Amino acid sequence: MSAVPLDWSDLRVFLAIARAGSLGGAGRRLGQSQPTMGRRLRALEEAVGTKLFQRSSSGFSLTDEGAIMLRHAEVMEAEALSLARELTGSDGSLEGVLRLTCSDWFGRIMLTPVMAEFQRLNPAVVLELLTDARVYSLARREADLVIRIAGFDEPEVIARRLVTVDYGLYAKPGTWLPAADDGAGCPLIVMDTGFGDMPDVAWLGRTFPKAHIAARSNSRDVQAQLCAQGVGLAVLPVPLAEATAGIEKLELETDPPSRDTWLGFHRDLRHLPRLRAFVDLMVESFSSP
Repeated sequence: MSAVPLDWSDLRVFLAIARAGSLGGAGRRLGQSQPTMGRRLRALEEAVGTKLFQRSSSGFSLTDEGAIMLRHAEVMEAEALSLARELTGSDGSLEGVLRLTCSDWFGRIMLTPVMAEFQRLNPAVVLELLTDARVYSLARREADLVIRIAGFDEPEVIARRLVTVDYGLYAKPGTWLPAADDGAGCPLIVMDTGFGDMPDVAWLGRTFPKAHIAARSNSRDVQAQLCAQGVGLAVLPVPLAEATAGIEKLELETDPPSRDTWLGFHRDLRHLPRLRAFVDLMVESFSSP
């Protein structure tokens, strides 16, 4: 490989292609067209004097030289992102963008009142809330604050338990009450198969072993609406169920297990005033009776 200076923007293109496996996917990540991505990749390969990817009908795969570049490019990316986080964290003003991510129902029911109060107190801060099912990376600055039911084990993440959410079993009034203790003949609305290890899925299996699955969704909001339409029984977070018209809680000997909700942010942002202020307001809001 020739000893030529490398442009960081070209390495970002290389990383995007390596992760997406295609020019189109990489272009969508960086907001550039597929021809532009192809042109920049060709220029990078000419600059280093070697092919970095094998092209095939199934996409782009790294060559041996590309694998070497990937290892070093990821280190450079980590350092660049760390620098950006620390510079952001040294900004003492309560202004700028704060990007949050959480589940759809939690954002709609639990978080929007906190966001509204925060924005009233800090009108120069733009709050951006992402509620899709994707896991956003704190290290890559895809989000500043993550709120989720799974804890954090990353050493660079500062985490704390935010709130414990109770769950219950709900149905449209007058429909699908279990005819037997084993739930025979009862339709269930459950998480999709990618979330089959969730505690409420196991609880349903133990409680109603002969019930059958009528619908699946990775969205609690969708589950609540299907329940209200009479599709079947659904385990729902109590705050969401109480905000959903047309369903009622079934009184059972045991309720589904509650879940702890956690917040996490990168340690490099611990001194960012707008992040600290939002976390403090969240903790205060969820701690209030």
